[in-house]
Amino acid sequence: MLDSLLINCSQLLTMDHGHDHQVHGEEMSKLPLIENGAIGWKDGVIQFVGTTAEALNLKSKKVIDCSGKLVSPGLVDPHTHLVFGGSREHEMSLKQQGVPYLEILQQGGGILSTVEATRKASFENLLEKASFHLERLISYGITTVEAKSGYGLDLDTELKQLQVAKQLAEEYEIDIPRTFLGAHAIPNEYKGKSEEFLQLMKQMFQKLKEEDLAEFVDIFCEEAVFNVEQSARYLASAKEAGFKLKIHADEIVSLGGTELAIELGAISADHLIAASDRAVKELGNSEVIAVLLPGTTFYLNKEGYARGREMIDNGTAVALATDFNPGSSPTENIQLIMNLAMLKLKLTPEEIWNAVTINSAHAINRGSSAGALKVGRKANVVVWNAPNYLYVPYHYGVNHTNTVYLNGEEVAKGGAYVG
Repeated sequence: MLDSLLINCSQLLTMDHGHDHQVHGEEMSKLPLIENGAIGWKDGVIQFVGTTAEALNLKSKKVIDCSGKLVSPGLVDPHTHLVFGGSREHEMSLKQQGVPYLEILQQGGGILSTVEATRKASFENLLEKASFHLERLISYGITTVEAKSGYGLDLDTELKQLQVAKQLAEEYEIDIPRTFLGAHAIPNEYKGKSEEFLQLMKQMFQKLKEEDLAEFVDIFCEEAVFNVEQSARYLASAKEAGFKLKIHADEIVSLGGTELAIELGAISADHLIAASDRAVKELGNSEVIAVLLPGTTFYLNKEGYARGREMIDNGTAVALATDFNPGSSPTENIQLIMNLAMLKLKLTPEEIWNAVTINSAHAINRGSSAGALKVGRKANVVVWNAPNYLYVPYHYGVNHTNTVYLNGEEVAKGGAYVG
């Protein structure tokens, strides 16, 4: 007997493309769904996916009528900065005056401001704050979320951030893949000594492996931060140490970070707002997933967005993420990101759903466990207050989740986390 059975789903987005690979280019326009679908699970694991007619003979302790409602896999957020101290609302006036982000950083603001607050915060303070944000992410339909370090820029605080993320995963029983982003900025005490700082961060690799604190290593490859040559050497060391690679690439200046991601076989290249014509073309012939973060462009009030439409037309696998962080994208609302992807990146609704499920899962090495509804997988499921998949990216600015199930348990209801 099943524990729960959802029936009469107006549309059941299975996102099951018949394979466990990311979807590229034209395949992103295909959307696997079942009209009048049903899904059932037992002990937190999916046991049935099909039509309501096929489910009529199934026995279940609880049967939930989802008439008029869309049902999908739990969404996957492959790029967040979940654990940090403080906030940066005081920088809004500088941004409104048009002060460039890199100039704010050089003045000791930006990332460095959050670094100071995170260093001062206790483990308990960081855990409490990150719990608040995680619950909000879940309330918007996210059931798998990547978390980066990068607001310590010293050995102890970087470890603290990743330890908090690991404890969050255990307490909430949610998959939180962790990324070491020690090379996020150059701290004040290493100003003019970026090579020496990168050597310090490399010293973390062995301990991160020993304590199972990080699966990925990332670097901010950007003008006035870490150049392409430094990034290449650093990431090559990380790869040799057994980490999968990610790159904050070509966010502000077309530096060549995207091409480096392709050359090194990174699992993803993230941001890509200023990616070159060559990079946009070469992405389509690679397995690197382009993780696009339109919320960052929106919040920084920049003119250009990443060329998502062109990337997909060239055959690229595109994913979407909130880039939740205190400075350039302080939002947990993945649904707003979906809307921006439609309006600003020119993605179709079908492409958007693939970008927040299948491809986002692959961007954090979870393609075989998240992003699709399949028998044998965890029952991470979202019921939406929407009649079809077109409605969610169309109607912006509100939370459309009706119920969020994590491992088969109801954790959010009516857009609010209920635990």
